[in-house]
Amino acid sequence: MEKTRLSLLVGGDTILGEEPEKYFEGVDEILKNADVRVAQLETPYIEKADDNMDPTRELRNLFPLKGRFDVMTLAGNHLYDFGTPGVADTTRWLRENGILYCGADMNLELAERPAIFEKDGVKFGFLNYNCVGPAHMYASETKAGCAYVNHLPACIVDNIDSLAMDNNLDDLAGKHGHFEEYPRLGDYMRMMDQIAALRPKCDVLSVYFHKGVVHKPAIVLEYERFISRVAIDSGADAVFASHAHILRGCEFYKGRPIFHGLNNFVAWVPLLSPNYKGKFTKTEFSDQEEWNRNRVKRFGFVPDPDYPTYPFHPEAIYTVAAKCIIEDGKITENRLIPIIYEKSGVPYVVKRENGGERVLEYLTQITDSQDLNACYEWDGDEIVIRQK
Repeated sequence: MEKTRLSLLVGGDTILGEEPEKYFEGVDEILKNADVRVAQLETPYIEKADDNMDPTRELRNLFPLKGRFDVMTLAGNHLYDFGTPGVADTTRWLRENGILYCGADMNLELAERPAIFEKDGVKFGFLNYNCVGPAHMYASETKAGCAYVNHLPACIVDNIDSLAMDNNLDDLAGKHGHFEEYPRLGDYMRMMDQIAALRPKCDVLSVYFHKGVVHKPAIVLEYERFISRVAIDSGADAVFASHAHILRGCEFYKGRPIFHGLNNFVAWVPLLSPNYKGKFTKTEFSDQEEWNRNRVKRFGFVPDPDYPTYPFHPEAIYTVAAKCIIEDGKITENRLIPIIYEKSGVPYVVKRENGGERVLEYLTQITDSQDLNACYEWDGDEIVIRQK
């Protein structure tokens, strides 16, 4: 018998390594109770790691995804870390294990193909795009990689008179103006056409972006709000996002929800810890050891050694899963399920009285700081999202 009320559960970045089953124990109940389950697979995996690769990123560690997820989004800034073999092995494993995916494949046409999933008579459609670099992650007509919608950096000159007096262009933005990002119009139009083409093929259309500023609390850039609104204007019912590895607030546009950053869902990354002694990946496309050195300088925090497998910003312990309620083929309610990472690196769903209030307080703070129009209230142990 078909259900008349369905739930769509969407998680953030998912990174699996050794003992991957263990790290789902705190979120298994919500996955079990959801009708359609989606998350972002943050890194590629490969059949057999060579001597230059982190051996924990082998296909053997993906097995907990089977039976837990219906769709995985793949577009991201690490998708091509293992080159074409990583894209090929990851997508092959997902196909062989009955998990739909979108956002990456062996060429751009395939990477931009939507995932369509039907549950109890309701058709769900998903598109996925990477909005950050580096460009070698992007697919082309002849190259594997991810679907993308990019932006162009531009220096905005604030004082033209001072510019005329200074020929040192190296300091242009810092001394005479500032940098902003503008849409690359061809990318936007291609995305708009793809959303519009998917619209008549499904009841609930979701777009998942890999976007934003990593490891910095609260920030939602103007382009993030703009691209989310463009997706909704083109036909999306909901917009989801990850990449920042720290929680972002929510907003509504034309009554439709935008989840600006879901943070991590299940993330096992000891190689980011300052105490890590294992094997780093160093390939043509990825140098993890160098990135670790630059990461501390660039983002201004040293990972807490008490979280050896979860060495993110201290505020990144607060995370959520998005939950959309679907009735008669339409989203009628939007919720968040509060989650906190423990020092073991395992994320646990928390109830209102045993950590949920901390998550909600943090979520309200970062939402208000960015002037987003969402507000939150409790319904049992879940957080209902309303428009102010």
